[in-house]
Amino acid sequence: MSSSASASSASSSSSSSAGELPNAHKRHKPSTASTASASFRRLPSALSLRVVGRHNRARATVLTLPHGDVLTPVFMPVGTQGTIKGLTPEQMASAGVDCRILLANTYHLALRPGSELVAAAGDVHEFMQWPRNVLTDSGGFQMVSLSKLCSITEEGVTFESFVDGAPMLLTPEMSIAHQNRIGSDIMMALDDVVSSVSDDPERFAEATDRTVRWLDRCMAAHAHPERQNLFGIVQGGLDCSEGGMRDRCLDALIARDLPGYAIGGLAGGESKDDFWRVVAKCAARLPDHKPRYVMGVGYPLDLVVCSALGADMFDCVWPTRTARFGTAIVPSGLLKLKAAACEFDERPIDESCQCYVCQRYSRAYLRLLLKKEEGGVGAQLVTLHNVTYMLTLMRTLRQSIIDGNFEQFVQQFMINQFPDKQYPAWAVDALTEAGIRLL
Repeated sequence: MSSSASASSASSSSSSSAGELPNAHKRHKPSTASTASASFRRLPSALSLRVVGRHNRARATVLTLPHGDVLTPVFMPVGTQGTIKGLTPEQMASAGVDCRILLANTYHLALRPGSELVAAAGDVHEFMQWPRNVLTDSGGFQMVSLSKLCSITEEGVTFESFVDGAPMLLTPEMSIAHQNRIGSDIMMALDDVVSSVSDDPERFAEATDRTVRWLDRCMAAHAHPERQNLFGIVQGGLDCSEGGMRDRCLDALIARDLPGYAIGGLAGGESKDDFWRVVAKCAARLPDHKPRYVMGVGYPLDLVVCSALGADMFDCVWPTRTARFGTAIVPSGLLKLKAAACEFDERPIDESCQCYVCQRYSRAYLRLLLKKEEGGVGAQLVTLHNVTYMLTLMRTLRQSIIDGNFEQFVQQFMINQFPDKQYPAWAVDALTEAGIRLL
């Protein structure tokens, strides 16, 4: 997206089904009718989902996408601009890592290098030499992460470009056009995102209804539904009441029979109790034959709990970002490799880990690398370990569902994380809801 795509281009963009465009600061009263409109285009699906194992709400599936099978539950590493920082596509596809799907950010790719350049290479797979699946987000999350730099109207969201500070309008149609050019296997509808800790119920109601109206515009604009799967995003704040905002959004999205669905508006600072209840509510209502994606979730405990509640897909920058600060993920939690305790420690990061890093390098050597340089070889090696750890965790979790010992897997995971058995109350409540007993 070039810097010339400014707010002034709103007049030439596709008009909203809501009619006249509102003032940027004007609030609309929420309308149930706006989320129940039947005037939407039904899309074909370029995926299939086969359930191969269950334990209460948890499930193991084979998700077949245009660039191969993805085994779920799955964690998707985030490569914001088409690359996982510090790792090559070859490393991500190697036998020890075996990543089947990664996430790229539409907002960042559209600005730099530009979706036109990606399309000129063929698509994002050709551009980055990645033969496996890619999911692109819509750019909507930047409404929260860059909230001081953007304004939202019915037409779309106007950002300040991170490249040159110029105003940049992103409409639902533009988001879809960028994602069509990028050529991702799963693409997300542009949604109106509100921080989960906002205390403005009117803004949540406005965003929930607008998310559905924008979804209809995304569906109408989608040029390649036969090879790219459009997911809708369930919004509605933390309102899990019967017939409340989450239910209203779920009703509207399920009626549109999309290839898959995401649970959005979380991982923004809300309480863990609110977090798991929203996931449980949405996962229980979403269609059993469609994939369910919880956006922005990457802590190991959150992945285990959400998988127990019936979610299939997750993404987060945390495992790779924390690696760049010298922190490794281990079964007991986190290992700070820059700490003095690692200076003479000849053990690997994790003696049970089979990754390339743990089979070759000591904590002492990694500490030396990390202390000598920022973002260099040390950070790359810890990133490789963390990504491998997350993918291996999810593969082991999935296999336990298939083998019929998922409850035992969760019990051991929790004891590893909390050897004193002082489990977080929210996790106990969520796992109880999922039918999991802890030791």
